Amino acid sequence: MAAMAALQSSFTTLSISTNSFFGQRLFLSPTLPQPLQVKTTDQPPCLIVARLKHWERKDCKPNSLPIVHKMHVKVGDTVKVISGKEKGKIGEISKLYKHNSTVIIKDINLKTKHVKAKGESEPGQIIKIEGPVHSSNVMLYSKEKEVVSRVGHKVLEDGSKVRYLIKTGEIIDSAEKWKEMMKNKKETEIAVAA
Repeated sequence: MAAMAALQSSFTTLSISTNSFFGQRLFLSPTLPQPLQVKTTDQPPCLIVARLKHWERKDCKPNSLPIVHKMHVKVGDTVKVISGKEKGKIGEISKLYKHNSTVIIKDINLKTKHVKAKGESEPGQIIKIEGPVHSSNVMLYSKEKEVVSRVGHKVLEDGSKVRYLIKTGEIIDSAEKWKEMMKNKKETEIAVAA
């Protein structure tokens, strides 16, 4: 306590010129308008840290994780594009983006990308990459009957839940198709690594 009193007395003896900002004390006068009191509701206040551009924005849950949309298609499904500049084309889904509900389809919606040179060993080049297509612009496609259809869900006798095409009744999800797709994926990874 004695040390604190000595420190306070030394500050009071310290003289700072009156035109200095640090020497002036701030007193709130009763004539100054007080900040308005805002009614609070049951909801917590929305904390906005920074305003993002519309192409950077992702809808988030209260715990700051992105909202993941349910999609009617999965990786490996054969789909037909039903709207947009690629309308009528058929392809297989290779990648899903659930935060913005878009899909990548093999050899559809090709974009030109200019790659910069990385030293003398790798020259610059122009490559074609697949761009995303919104999942609402694709429908599942039956290769056997060559029709597009909406997807339905049903439970089989063994208790497994599967997806099927409503128009044809063809089951999309089956163990054989899944194993074949995973086998093809491993083969492509090995080919790329070699």
